[in-house]
Amino acid sequence: MKLVFLGTSAAQPTERRGLSCICLERDGEILMFDAGESAQISFMKSGLGWNKKMKIFVTHLHGDHCVGILGLLQTMSMQNRTETLEIFGPSGIEEFIAANIKVLNFGLSFPVLINIIKDEKIIDNEKFSMYTCKANHSITAYSYLFEEKDKPGRFNVEKAKKLGIPEGELWSKLQNGNQIENNGITIKPEQVLGEKRPGKKIGISGDTMPTDELEKFFNECDYLVFDSTFLDKEKQRAQDTCHSTAKQAATFGKNAKIKNLILTHFSARYKDEVEHLKEAKEIHNSVITARDLLEVEIK
Repeated sequence: MKLVFLGTSAAQPTERRGLSCICLERDGEILMFDAGESAQISFMKSGLGWNKKMKIFVTHLHGDHCVGILGLLQTMSMQNRTETLEIFGPSGIEEFIAANIKVLNFGLSFPVLINIIKDEKIIDNEKFSMYTCKANHSITAYSYLFEEKDKPGRFNVEKAKKLGIPEGELWSKLQNGNQIENNGITIKPEQVLGEKRPGKKIGISGDTMPTDELEKFFNECDYLVFDSTFLDKEKQRAQDTCHSTAKQAATFGKNAKIKNLILTHFSARYKDEVEHLKEAKEIHNSVITARDLLEVEIK
């Protein structure tokens, strides 16, 4: 499982940074958070693949977070995508996509399912759950929390051999937590697996100011990607535009007991993120700044 950053700039692109777009790849499925203008170019460079199972989660309807969906849809069709694409977002996302498809007059080679956010829990399947929480931005905006379900424990090869289980398909079934029959004997996964491994919690803030509600929402995340548009000397500008500074992001991360903090969404006024990182490291002991096409392995 890994996070792939396709765009890390705020409001407008720079020569080094595209607009907001983050992908979480897990078990062959892609979960994309926002898609700013030209997201399809970074997506192509990433090599993530055009026809995988995929969901897009839109934090809010500012152009630098959603305009790129149109280019993605068109490029996916030209790449002959057939897999259904699901899109989640605030009220208005359906009209935005439908109107543009109509005006631009392009057809799709695959089904698109659009879901308007109404509940806190928007996905709950055997592999993971996805939650939402209202962010504090200038328009209706949401933050997202990915919670991976607990995974089966480590497979004990010696125990499997002692039980006479032949290597191959039966081992695979047990590793996936399924009961098997071998020579008329029922063998349960717990006979060859260690203790369950806790799933990972990964948060995506989108555009927001820090809030107590979000602090509870993201509490003890393994990884949190947080709005760090400005440096602390511009904190009044951050407040006026409903964004966060690197210092505020780090303080938030410390208070919420975040294990690994990743700063993103940098204002185009900054040539690099050196000062953002310096500011944040004074407060949080495990923090990095994102850059376009950065891949972070989730451990």
